[in-house]
Amino acid sequence: MKKMKQAEAVEPKRTRLSPDQRRQDFIRKATELFSEEGFDGGTRELARKLGVTQPLLYRYFPSKEELIREVYRTVYIDRWKDSWDDLLADRSRPIRVRLEEFYRDYTNTIFTREWMRIYLFSGLKGFDLNRWYVGMIQDRILARIVEEYRHEAGLPAQSPPAPAELELAWVLHSGIFYYGIRKYIYESPVLEDKERVIANALDVFLEGISRVFGTAVKVRAAYGRPTAGAVSR
Repeated sequence: MKKMKQAEAVEPKRTRLSPDQRRQDFIRKATELFSEEGFDGGTRELARKLGVTQPLLYRYFPSKEELIREVYRTVYIDRWKDSWDDLLADRSRPIRVRLEEFYRDYTNTIFTREWMRIYLFSGLKGFDLNRWYVGMIQDRILARIVEEYRHEAGLPAQSPPAPAELELAWVLHSGIFYYGIRKYIYESPVLEDKERVIANALDVFLEGISRVFGTAVKVRAAYGRPTAGAVSR
């Protein structure tokens, strides 16, 4: 009896969560679940896996779609940094320096198992939110990269960028992104550290876009690389 009383005395008290804390706890658990199992299953099964009743889940999220939107917001929208827009647009610094700093920070943010698995699962489901994110990448990163390249290379501004220019920017972005897929999704060995991969990808991109779309003399001079072989149009 004495032992039982001692055990009862040391049993920790459960902390009662506020409604906002409970909501955030649901989002956190759902994020972990969706990243491992995808988005299949109904709300009854979802509630069971989250360890709550279906009515309680409905109290905070009237539909599964609303919970998915909240997960998407916390994983993707809330992790987007407005400082990236300022960094890419800062013409007081050479474009290559800006791009290298941006991709180092951007990949530090997205290169996680959770981020990438949810992104791929939502893409396979064809969610509008996933398509929206792809559109944001093109508008806020890739179009800006092309615009800043043209400015530094002394080429006339072109808005919107030509489709071929955007496709080259997608090759750069996708190559860096796929490095994270190999490492965090396929869990296969990567052959170089991330910083070196980013640096090499930028060299290839700037060389390629200069050969296809115009002189890169200003770009080369900006970061101390030889200008031999640059093509003017």
